[in-house]
Amino acid sequence: MADVITATPKAKSKPASSGYEMPKFEMPKFEMPAMEVPAAFREFAEKGVAQAKDQYEKLKAAAEETTDVLETTYTTASKGASEYGLKVIETSRANTNAAFDFFGKLMTAKSLSEVVELSTAHAREQFETVSGQSKELATLAQKVATETAEPIKSGLTSAFTKAA
Repeated sequence: MADVITATPKAKSKPASSGYEMPKFEMPKFEMPAMEVPAAFREFAEKGVAQAKDQYEKLKAAAEETTDVLETTYTTASKGASEYGLKVIETSRANTNAAFDFFGKLMTAKSLSEVVELSTAHAREQFETVSGQSKELATLAQKVATETAEPIKSGLTSAFTKAA
């Protein structure tokens, strides 16, 4: 039979050291004396935690209410701005139609005196119309401002009262 060579594992060698080994660091063990927390301190701490939770709940409710107020305000302002914009478009349309009607009448005028008479009448009508439109727009703007400010005024007052 053939000779079988078996390998024997070599022992692992330690890296060469300088002869100094670092001592292991262990945390010293301290015995904590059993302490009884005084009942008055425990009660004070529990009361503080309860008050903090209560204040948190109040502030949370106030924040939610304020958010609702701001949403309502935004909706009201958006609706009011839309309404105001539509009124401006309506006013512009009426003024444009009046201008076209005036130019149509001017084209059919037979004399310079008729042109002057038509121009004077148109200017008077437009002055009255524009004055009325300006009053309507001012009234609408005031209404939108009031309706937008009211939820803020009442809602925030209510929210801050609850939080206090």
